[in-house]
Amino acid sequence: MFSSTANVGTERGSRYIKQLCSHFRDKAESTFDESSGHTVFEFGECRMTATSSELRFDASADTEELLGRVEYVVADHLERFGKRDNLKVTWTR
Repeated sequence: MFSSTANVGTERGSRYIKQLCSHFRDKAESTFDESSGHTVFEFGECRMTATSSELRFDASADTEELLGRVEYVVADHLERFGKRDNLKVTWTR
């Protein structure tokens, strides 16, 4: 199993978790509450946790290639949804 993490500074983490999980729910198993979310894609999964100052992502997949796909999908969507907040995701493996 391969994994990576990312921490994104934002005071609106809960809002972004809800938006991401609601969007992903159309194609993947996705659940969320006020401070956390979990999405299981066909190619891997991502857990999301919000605090008052940041949004944390914990991604995992069976191969490095599939992990890269999880990282790309999650980062691409958050950066588009958070464009006005200038959000950027940097993964650490």
